[in-house]
Amino acid sequence: MPWPHPAVPSPTLALAGWCPLSPTGAQTTQLLVEPPWRPAVLWDRVTLTCQGSGTAGATTWYKDGQHWGQEGRDHFTVTESGTYTCDRLGSALSPPMSVLHGRRDWLVLQVPARALLEGDTVTLSCRSWENKQLRYVYFYHKEKPLMGPHDGTELSLSPLQLHHSGHYRCKGWVGAVVPQWRESELVTVTVVSPPLPSWFPPGLPSSPCRTLIPLFLLPIPPWIPRPFHGPSSTLSSPFHPWVLPPISKPQIIP
Repeated sequence: MPWPHPAVPSPTLALAGWCPLSPTGAQTTQLLVEPPWRPAVLWDRVTLTCQGSGTAGATTWYKDGQHWGQEGRDHFTVTESGTYTCDRLGSALSPPMSVLHGRRDWLVLQVPARALLEGDTVTLSCRSWENKQLRYVYFYHKEKPLMGPHDGTELSLSPLQLHHSGHYRCKGWVGAVVPQWRESELVTVTVVSPPLPSWFPPGLPSSPCRTLIPLFLLPIPPWIPRPFHGPSSTLSSPFHPWVLPPISKPQIIP
């Protein structure tokens, strides 16, 4: 039986870890926050660090969309509330990071400032302004109550599942100045699936990135063996053996 070769190689979808690229293909910049919570609050000592593949020491900072006076520095301690971004020479703009402060932020719901992977344990923290006394806390997911009232200020999601994604907020009795009920602003939780092992598929470079996207269609070379539908193959099974066609014995001519 002739060896079966398709006219066009069959494509197989290769997956790779998402790398921080902008839609134009430029390398992006990451904005790190310490303590690692979002939104950050000024009654903590908040440090922002601009990190990326661009030129070190060539960092530009923005606060509320305007140039900020920390030109060239890769990190600094925040002293004013606002929304911060940064970029480095040769890289794109970072995602924004909000830093809150003031009595209008009586209650803040904080989420870990990292990738939230399916299967992880994640704790959401409801905090009052300058850590004033907080009691009778309620948590809400997509405006539906999850738990409360109680005197605890944390909500644990474990193990983290994709359906945990969405908007969260908290509500509680804040005992500062004039004790009264306060509500936090909404925060968004986005759960992503963990990345494939770095060895899959073979030949692709490993990636430190977290979210998976299709990278390209990789043709299968025509020399890779195909299933041979001979008498010894089991067509009813999806795992039928791959059988090479018979090869005649070589003839020796004296």
